Amino acid sequence: MSLPHILVVDDDPEILRLLGKYLEGQGFRCSLAANRRACEEKIADSRVALVVLDVMLPDGSGLDICRDLKERRPEIAIILLTALKEDVDRIIGLELGADDYLGKPFNPRELAARIRAVLRRSGESASERPADPGLYTFEAFTVDPERRLVGAPDGEEIELTGAEFDLLMIFLERPGRVLSRDILMDLLHGRTADPFDRSVDVTMSRLRRKFNDNGVFRLFKTVRNGGYQFAARVERRAGGPS
Repeated sequence: MSLPHILVVDDDPEILRLLGKYLEGQGFRCSLAANRRACEEKIADSRVALVVLDVMLPDGSGLDICRDLKERRPEIAIILLTALKEDVDRIIGLELGADDYLGKPFNPRELAARIRAVLRRSGESASERPADPGLYTFEAFTVDPERRLVGAPDGEEIELTGAEFDLLMIFLERPGRVLSRDILMDLLHGRTADPFDRSVDVTMSRLRRKFNDNGVFRLFKTVRNGGYQFAARVERRAGGPS
């Protein structure tokens, strides 16, 4: 089995050197890029599973790269590196489809843990998937967990980022249950929520928008002082080619 290919993009040569050496020691195949141009070249030339992306680059914004990459290559996961006080950039990055973020300075061990968690959620650890998870259906929508596809009632595919799909699956596996932000944060990111962390709320907002559930909340309900609830009836059936 090939090693997951990680691309680290940062304009600090010392950070690049240290992260490249550390991540390779953690069992990843690691490529390095110091700017946007090098990042795009690496992605074009090889199969990258995840990009560790600094928000501030000399030839462009990491947020712009995040948006463009999620539009062209939504299967590539993204972890943003931001300064601790750049809350706005973190929120914008999550709205653009980033799968996670990490504030600078950070411990490389935490970054490696975040990378593993994102890859596991996005399906890189194939051995952890059930052989045939079947299909989920609700309100004429169809979800294929194995292929990570969502079909709308009109037959069109709804394109979700890795974090959005993972959040949807959390709800589908627990229909009708009120899930607090703390529970969702733990299930989605493997960490405890803090009062200023809006990642769950931002991902929830994106998910509602893609299901045309904004302002109606017939699928995803907000429970005051409780959290969120998936209100639709969910059914399981055997999978198969569509």
